Order: sequence, then C-alpha cells, then structure tokens
Amino acid sequence: MSIKALIPVRAGSVRVKNKNIRPFAGSTLLEVKIRQMLRIPELDGVVVNSESDEMLEVARAAGAETVKRADYFASSTVPINEVYRNIAENFDADVMVYANCTNPLLKDESLSGCIRHFRELPDDYDSLNTAHYIKEFLWLDGKAINYDPAHMPKSQNLPDILALNFAVNIIRREDILKAGSIVGRHPMLFPIDQVEATDIDNECDFIFAETLFARQGN
Repeated sequence: MSIKALIPVRAGSVRVKNKNIRPFAGSTLLEVKIRQMLRIPELDGVVVNSESDEMLEVARAAGAETVKRADYFASSTVPINEVYRNIAENFDADVMVYANCTNPLLKDESLSGCIRHFRELPDDYDSLNTAHYIKEFLWLDGKAINYDPAHMPKSQNLPDILALNFAVNIIRREDILKAGSIVGRHPMLFPIDQVEATDIDNECDFIFAETLFARQGN
C-alpha cells in the first residue's frame, strides 16, 4: 500500500493574498509544509497539486512532485467535491494524506501518529481526519446548543464536541473517487490541540501563526 502526501494550493486566495507563497518566517507556507512532509518517514512521496506555475516551480525546487491542475478546478465557483475527485484522478498512490499548507503549527509527531493510526484502523472506518475540541458556549437561532443557560457550567465541563480542522485527512484514493470527499462516510476523528489546528484564514491568523512558528524555533 503506497502512501503519499498531497498538498493542494491555488493562486486565488482572497482574504490573505498569495498566502501560500507570501514570506512566512523566512520561508513560505508552501515550502514549510513540503519540508515537513519530506521529513515524515511513513510517506512514500510528496505531491503538490496546483494551477499556478509559480507555485509548482516553488514546489519542484523544494523537492516535491507536482501535478498541474486545470484552471476550472482551481476556481472559486467549482463544487469542492469535483475538486477532490479531480485531485484523486491525478494522484498515483493508494492512500492520500491530504494536508493543507495553511496549518504550519502541526507537529511532525502528530502527522506520523495519524499515518500509523490509519494503518491500524478497524475495517468499519474509511478515513482518519484531525479535529479539535470546541469548549465554547455555542448558540444557534437564539438558543444555547451545548449547555443549559440556567445551570451554566465551567467551560472545561462543556460537552466534548469535536470540529474538523482539515490539518490532516487520510483516505484511500478509491474512496475519494467514490464519494468526492476527503472525509469518509465513517471517519475516525483524531484529536489534536487547538494550536496545532491553527488554520490561516485571515491576516490575524497569519501573524499569529508566523509569530508562534518562529518562537517555537522552526
């Protein structure tokens, strides 16, 4: 069973322009993620999939394999399920470790642990996806949904609700083609802490992640 990492990047970032190749702690998010994946002994290769020639050139220089994505599958209007299927169609390993470069605080140990755990999954699970616990007071349509306001608990005593963070998603290529998703029909959720789960989605996230990344000595 061959296992490769897949790092998806596109040029159309809106909220943080060019975030994947913008200077980040003396490097770029894309190069940081490629170097990390190349360190993981459980992987058989690292693939970067993008429509951007500039990003693919950066990826090749960093030591990754590259796949050119058609512009349609990098647009902001294409359904994400079509994107996942297209990526899987152009992927040459049995198992995909789909990892976004916008999670730069993810630890090597967590990555390796995810892969080892996936290898040992019982047959009734078809993917492994990282998640983190949400210990916040949540409301929807004017009502509290995870606690009783009349008997307000301490935040640590709130229910153990997990949120997918998409830092690591491991699934067989054939299952992506069937379902058009990197989350299986019966996923195993793998908890990581909120720092590792940090996803750069806006300028504040970028500054926070870069500062902490540098402080950790990466």
